[in-house]
Amino acid sequence: MRAHPFDLVFRPAAAEIFPQIRSALTQAGYDPRDRDRFLMIREVVTLLRDLRPDEGIDEGIDQLAALLHHAYLFWASGEHTVEVTADRLSGLMGSSDIRGEADSDVACYVAMPPHRVWADVIPGQPPEPLDGCFVDPGLGRTLRVLGVFGIHPERPGFSVVEAAGERPLVLGRADGSDLFAPTLTGGKAAGIFSITGEEEMLELGWRIELRARSGELRGGSDLQVAVPSSQLPARSS
Repeated sequence: MRAHPFDLVFRPAAAEIFPQIRSALTQAGYDPRDRDRFLMIREVVTLLRDLRPDEGIDEGIDQLAALLHHAYLFWASGEHTVEVTADRLSGLMGSSDIRGEADSDVACYVAMPPHRVWADVIPGQPPEPLDGCFVDPGLGRTLRVLGVFGIHPERPGFSVVEAAGERPLVLGRADGSDLFAPTLTGGKAAGIFSITGEEEMLELGWRIELRARSGELRGGSDLQVAVPSSQLPARSS
C-alpha cells in the first residue's frame, strides 16, 4: 500500500490537536479556509513550531504552513482520498473542455499513478514524481492545489508546491508544446507527463475539481474513491 502524506506527518496531531484547532476556529468565528485567520490560531502556531526541523527551514515555513492548512481542511472534510487510475490519466491530462466554478467546500487528497507525472521542484535538483495533491475549493471562485512530490521509503520527507487562484483562462507553454507534455527524455514513449510551472499545477487541480463536480469522476470513471487515510499504513521507519 502507498504511503499517505497525511499519515506520514499529521496522524498523531489529527487525534488531539486538530479538534482543538476546530474548536478555536469556531469560537473565533473564522472560516477555516481563510489561511490568514487560520494561522492566527494559537494551536496552529504551536503545531507549526513543533513540526519545524531542528535545523530550521527559513523560507520553507510558507510551504509548511500551506501543508498544515491543507491537511487540516482534508481532516475537517472527512479525510476523503481519491485515486486517479493509470488507465484514465491520459484523459485527465489531455482534456480541458469542462468549465465552471469550484462550488464545494469539501477538500480532498488525490493520489496520482506512481511515477507518471514529474516536475522540476527544486532548482538544480533532479525532477521528482508527483505522488498526489491536496485540492481545496478556496474562498470565492478560487482553488488551492498543493502538489506532494517525491515520497520514498528512504527519504525523511517530501517536497510540496502550492498553486492557488481562479482557473487560468489562457494557458500555454513558451515553446508551444502541449500542456503536461513530458520534458523528460523518452517521456512520451513511457507515457509520462510533466508539470512545468505553478499554472499547470493549478490547471491540473481545476480539471480534477470540475470533472469531479460534473460527475465524470465518480462511479469507477477517472477517479476511484479510496479508503480513508486512517486505514492506509504509514511508511515504516
